[in-house]
Amino acid sequence: MKKPAWVIDKERAKRAAAAETVWLFGLHAVRDALMNPRRERLRLVLTKNAADRLADAVAASGMTPEISDPRKFAAPLDPASVHQGAAIEVKPLDWGGLAEVCAGGAGAPLVVILDQVTDPHNAGAVLRSAEVFGARAVIAPRHHAAPETGALAKTASGALERQPYLRVKNLAEAMEELRRMGYVLLGLDGEAGQTLDEGLAAAGGRPVGLVLGAEGPGLREKTRATCDALVRIPASGAFGSLNVSNAAAVALYAARAAGGPAQ
Repeated sequence: MKKPAWVIDKERAKRAAAAETVWLFGLHAVRDALMNPRRERLRLVLTKNAADRLADAVAASGMTPEISDPRKFAAPLDPASVHQGAAIEVKPLDWGGLAEVCAGGAGAPLVVILDQVTDPHNAGAVLRSAEVFGARAVIAPRHHAAPETGALAKTASGALERQPYLRVKNLAEAMEELRRMGYVLLGLDGEAGQTLDEGLAAAGGRPVGLVLGAEGPGLREKTRATCDALVRIPASGAFGSLNVSNAAAVALYAARAAGGPAQ
């Protein structure tokens, strides 16, 4: 009996996911990947200088690096990548499901939700802020969002190895699931009627999801409709505008400074 098309597509996607690997680069990102017991590590390419600088991490990982000529670096990276003589091929991290991480995971019941933020530098900076302020997760759609890449890892400055980055099939459905867990979803919108502080006060110490859209388009209509409230970060001047990573950092700080959500 011939398999239905949807079954074939699902099996193909599952095989593709199983085969997916990521090249991380830069001394900091490679060191953190070597020291992360959750990482499945496949191949390590280092220059002699980088191998000397990462000697302790390499020894702890048990990997045997390939020593490469810096003028003909063997890792398949974009020529513009600032790799510092260090690159590692790894499997993407598996943090588990949404409920497993967000309902009772480590950190405060505070999450960041990114709606089609595709720039890896912005996503990496958000991950770094999320780790600093103790968020449980950064959540993004599986498609039309920044994937786990070397550029994202380098910008995250190690946070990619420690801060859960959950990629979900349907963002609106994930938001509804968070709401069922008790999260109040606050969408950041520069034209919103109430301020972020007012939205956080109304949340009353309940778990909070901060929802941010891509620069330019902002939140999609479905995402906006799924939020409990839209809030703005007040600006002093007429041209008050933050990029998404800066807005995330400000919102995360405000959420923790407000005294909730509690640990």
